[in-house]
Amino acid sequence: MRLRAGKPIAVAELDAIDSGIVEILRENGRATNQEIAERLSVTPATISVRLKRLEENKALRVVAVTDFAAHDLNIVIAVGIKVYGRDARDVGMDLAKLPEVFSINVMNGVNDLEMLVTLSRFEEISLFLVEHVAPIPGVSQIEPGIAADIVKFEFNVAPL
Repeated sequence: MRLRAGKPIAVAELDAIDSGIVEILRENGRATNQEIAERLSVTPATISVRLKRLEENKALRVVAVTDFAAHDLNIVIAVGIKVYGRDARDVGMDLAKLPEVFSINVMNGVNDLEMLVTLSRFEEISLFLVEHVAPIPGVSQIEPGIAADIVKFEFNVAPL
């Protein structure tokens, strides 16, 4: 049993086949049941049943991950935001409506919110921060940081 946000979540026991399925899909999210079955020396029907069970048990979720550059998004900025006079979560919900924002988190620390933003060109940074972020009620201070290089970007964060 693991905890997420204070609530228990049942984690299905994964055997070698389940773990193999997950690893293959991490390598290639487009792998077919036939390809997975061949690599694991089982039938495609076995893979189909296992995938359904893994999804039903919340041990696996299939999602699409976008390549930023393929969408002409060449700039990633991390923005720390201090909030005053308003609940940080409410400010975060307003910021989350901006299409450039792909992640926003309520924080315990120096900043009340941390936001990740993607943009196409450097010229858009000031416009985005001044005209879209700053006017949101409760935003009292903005601390942007521009990503110089992406060292690691993956969603494979859950251990098997």
